[in-house]
Amino acid sequence: LLLPDLYSEKMEEGNHSEATEFILLGLTDRPELQVPLFLLFLLIYVITQVGNGGMILLIMIDPQLHTPMYFFLRNLSFCDLCYSSLVGPKMMQNFLAEWKIISRAACAVQMFVSVLISDIEFLLLAVMAYDRYLAICNPLLYSVTMSRQRCNRLVAGGCAVGLVDAMILTCCTFRLSFCRSNIIRHFYCEIPPLLVLSCSDTRTIEMALFASTCYTVMISVVTILLSYVCVIVTILQIHSAEGRYKAFSTCTSHLTVVGMFYGTVLFMYFRPTSSSSMDVDKVASVFYSLVIPMLNPLIYSLRNREVKDALRKAMNKLLSNS
Repeated sequence: LLLPDLYSEKMEEGNHSEATEFILLGLTDRPELQVPLFLLFLLIYVITQVGNGGMILLIMIDPQLHTPMYFFLRNLSFCDLCYSSLVGPKMMQNFLAEWKIISRAACAVQMFVSVLISDIEFLLLAVMAYDRYLAICNPLLYSVTMSRQRCNRLVAGGCAVGLVDAMILTCCTFRLSFCRSNIIRHFYCEIPPLLVLSCSDTRTIEMALFASTCYTVMISVVTILLSYVCVIVTILQIHSAEGRYKAFSTCTSHLTVVGMFYGTVLFMYFRPTSSSSMDVDKVASVFYSLVIPMLNPLIYSLRNREVKDALRKAMNKLLSNS
């Protein structure tokens, strides 16, 4: 890899002093790919913003979507919108920039917000599975159990867990000394690529990261598995095929999103170290930070009859007013 003189100078300086800024190498160093990749991710970013922003607006304006399931979906869309805005613009800027520099403070903020949003999304997906369990297995108690106050508390609890986790991991990471190099072989500030640059003992932060990921994933996965085991048992007891299909169809969008999100993150963090590859990590990061946020509103709008009906009504109302 041939780096410009500034990169080399900063790396040499980083061997003797603490890094005050970092250089993001991005997805690739091949010049001929920079503009095509910029255009591709600009398209992904625009679709993500329009899709998630439209989903939030649609849920807010349509009274039929003022239910707990769509309340959680609105919060999930907001998280996706924030995540893509956190990563996308800086990534696209670096495709066209000569110097791909990010300050230490900006790097810390990017890491903090990414951990926060990831944790909230994990827990939101678990809460949405619990919501489907109550709706299908205990329909008579559903409206009482999933009151607006309870929904707000569940979302607030997820935010609180995310805030504590993000604060601990970010503080532990940036207490390390980064004196080996200031070149991050990634397109944004994640913890694993930063640990490679540290000349401090990283065992504590590695254990904290593993414990945090296990804790969040364990709570979420157990909640989702138990919820859907109960859902499947209840659906199998429904006599009519139409009734079984109608009950299960309310879960398919959520299951699709869960499979994509958890599959990518588990692959990213729970692979054996020997098989670790920074290029593979970059692809996985692109998928869960940019591609999944783009796909989520499409999945919920294309596979959900209520969302399609609400969108059709909104479009008809817009056309009639114009």
